[in-house]
Amino acid sequence: MTLITKAKVSGRVEMLLGGPDRAAGLEKAAVPSLDLSLAGPRGDMHSGETRKSDVRTKVMYPRDIDIRNVRQVTLVSVEELAEAAQRLGIPEIKPGWFGANMLVSGIPDFTLLPPSTRLQFSSGATIVIDMENYPCSQVAEVVGRHHPEVQNKVVKAAMHKRGVTAWVEREGRIEAGDQIIVYLPPNRLYPHWG
Repeated sequence: MTLITKAKVSGRVEMLLGGPDRAAGLEKAAVPSLDLSLAGPRGDMHSGETRKSDVRTKVMYPRDIDIRNVRQVTLVSVEELAEAAQRLGIPEIKPGWFGANMLVSGIPDFTLLPPSTRLQFSSGATIVIDMENYPCSQVAEVVGRHHPEVQNKVVKAAMHKRGVTAWVEREGRIEAGDQIIVYLPPNRLYPHWG
């Protein structure tokens, strides 16, 4: 018996983005498709079976040691980017400014999808959500290059609107226009929280 349930909502891929060189910065540019391997999008700066520990894992590990890469793919939604831009009073936030690999639409409260949610695309390629991607100073700097007047407000305005990070469970190609089928894990709270 499976624990995963097909959700009543589905989405659509609106845009795909990539950036091969981390030294060039966080911002990514539009690409025609993403070829996913088990290490992530081929040729992207965030691909790899491992990554270095960083501020997100500092409560568990020293900085700069190899850990499993569960941040291979970053996704944001059209609806949430529009909400964050409205909060900032700017016309738009482009998905590349948030370091995203994928812009999606149609999935309500996208950033709040729980960990272990599966997103399956038209080719059968499937990714697993690790967790919410909190906004950070790097994102604020990128947005600030385009709208300097809001740089110090970006982190607060983008809270719970920066999308999610994910890892590849099944390889395949993703293209703009692909349907996204959402599969949810069991919805229950751990009784010993905090």
